[in-house]
Amino acid sequence: MSGYLPICREDLEKQNIRQLDFVYVIGDAYVDHPSFGHAIISRILEAHGYTVGIISQPDWKDPDSISVLGRPRLAFLICGGNMDSMVNHYFVSKKRRPTDAYTPGGEMGKRPDHATVVYGNLIRKTYKDIPIIIGGIEASLRRMAHYDYWSDSFKRSILLDSGANLISYGMGEKAIVEIADALNSGVDVSDITFVKGTVYKTKDENLFFDEIRLPSYDRMKEENRYYAESFKIQYDNTDPFTGKVLVEEYPNGVYVVQNPPQPPLSMQEMDDIYALPYMRNYHPSYEEKGGVPAIQEIRFSLISNRGCFGGCNFCALTFHQGRTVQVRSHESIVEEAKKIIAMPEFKGYIHDVGGPTANFRYPSCEKQLRYGVCKNRQCLFPKPCQNLHVDHSDYLSLLRKLRMLPGVKKVFVRSGIRFDYLLADADDTFFRELVEHHISGQLKVAPEHIADPVLMRMGKPENSVYERFIRRYKKLNEQMGKKQFVVPYLMSSHPGSTMKEAVALAEYLREIGYMPEQVQDFYPTPSTMSTVMYFTEIDPRDMKPVYVVKNPHEKAMQRALIQYRNPANYDLVYEALTKAGREDLIGFDKKCLIRPRKNGIYQHTADTKSAKGKYAKDVKSRKEGQAKRKDQGANLSKTKSAGTKKNKTIRNVHGKKGK
Repeated sequence: MSGYLPICREDLEKQNIRQLDFVYVIGDAYVDHPSFGHAIISRILEAHGYTVGIISQPDWKDPDSISVLGRPRLAFLICGGNMDSMVNHYFVSKKRRPTDAYTPGGEMGKRPDHATVVYGNLIRKTYKDIPIIIGGIEASLRRMAHYDYWSDSFKRSILLDSGANLISYGMGEKAIVEIADALNSGVDVSDITFVKGTVYKTKDENLFFDEIRLPSYDRMKEENRYYAESFKIQYDNTDPFTGKVLVEEYPNGVYVVQNPPQPPLSMQEMDDIYALPYMRNYHPSYEEKGGVPAIQEIRFSLISNRGCFGGCNFCALTFHQGRTVQVRSHESIVEEAKKIIAMPEFKGYIHDVGGPTANFRYPSCEKQLRYGVCKNRQCLFPKPCQNLHVDHSDYLSLLRKLRMLPGVKKVFVRSGIRFDYLLADADDTFFRELVEHHISGQLKVAPEHIADPVLMRMGKPENSVYERFIRRYKKLNEQMGKKQFVVPYLMSSHPGSTMKEAVALAEYLREIGYMPEQVQDFYPTPSTMSTVMYFTEIDPRDMKPVYVVKNPHEKAMQRALIQYRNPANYDLVYEALTKAGREDLIGFDKKCLIRPRKNGIYQHTADTKSAKGKYAKDVKSRKEGQAKRKDQGANLSKTKSAGTKKNKTIRNVHGKKGK
């Protein structure tokens, strides 16, 4: 079948479909592109002979909105969106975001908070007995009891609150076909307890065996240290080769049971997924509203891998995609590149070739595909494992092939580069060619912080590793006569960051002469190690106490220190330095961050007026430089997708993330 999937009764009539097998309710606009989870799942089902219709962003206040395609023969599917609906809606300050990049015209408010739960209950009210399967990032990361930052509460498994029968967690391609085949053969949804990569609920203890019993929901709710223990068990069982059945008990004899993850996809399976007949654009019905902004970031980008063994504690990838790297073949990626080149809007620039971490093209070591990942150690933290397979040759070969394609002027790498993995490679050929060919004026990397105590809580390498990377990067640029910069992603208020570490970060920025325009405050999202630290104030890895910033004012002080030169932050910076006992940084010496009061007025430079003017001039200069690089380099979209900034935390799971 070609063309877009049906979204209304008229489409069903045109395609001669009397009753759909599945109706897929999604929180995003319908974008038929492999960077969107709903597109992949629906096209896979279609490839296996099932019919699928899409209900995009139904009006959750109108019960009839859920029945526009009629009752499906087999089941309703639900995905809250490519992003968690709460992250999509709210800044870390819990203030409402003004736009939604996954909605036509960028309009905010077209999906509810906790969209998966709301859609599930809406369906259940209309169709009492229909099977409901939920998936996507929102359901996957809430599959067991979890901390909810926005309500500051400990919530049950989303399976119970949504009224669904099953969760398909992780990427879901294999699981959804097994579920569909079981339903199609007449198996009752309550009996589908055998599919890997799923979570089900039951009162029958005979349905599971060789399980690990997690602390009960009531016990975790009563004392959150048990949640830290539970999470560590869950974290250690995210591997498809060694993962066990996990059981979480709820009141009234209800058990939520998580089966082990699905095995990783082979290269051929990955290739097959990306060869499906996607339309590679948003549905044409959105054209009158200006389209869907999120398409701009991925229209001319290529996904080369999934999974990540980086193990950053603030990232949910371990829980969602797993630590085993899976890749597409060169032939598959080149074939997709040719489709991009043929698009009328293509100007010669491939914006990205990557995934969660661009320079991962292999599993971390040979034993991983036989015995699974290690439970008691990380591949890169605190030091690269001696068994780590470090090799950039395959990725480099891929980039060279893409550079040589007719019609391609430049191939950029804008996914996260794991710089510690890069430095671990004794052959620096890739590093050289990265600098020479694949950077659009600036390379974005994610040291996240410079204080080792904070980096340890983050699961990131020591600051000395980043410093070594920067020195090598600068040297390569000098050798090639280039003036390219590094833009470091930095995070404030991560668990473990006291005012002392926050001041140290400000001093570091002073030394390198860099002042970020934007700061990412730590965002506690479901099912990350860092979020568990935030909630419990315990590090699940060693069960030791962790200092956590929860007071909004103290968080504001730590954030302000990163932008200490902004006059608007003066009061907060002054208070933070005083609280930290670092009044030595208030003065006229060049090491000082701010100047003292003058006639009762706080000073950043000679006077407040000139300080504001200088800061505004600096910001304007940086923005003009960025605009110039965009015009000369990547020919990036004029309207930058708001989704990029939000994806930094949860990360677009069927696309890319900054690492």
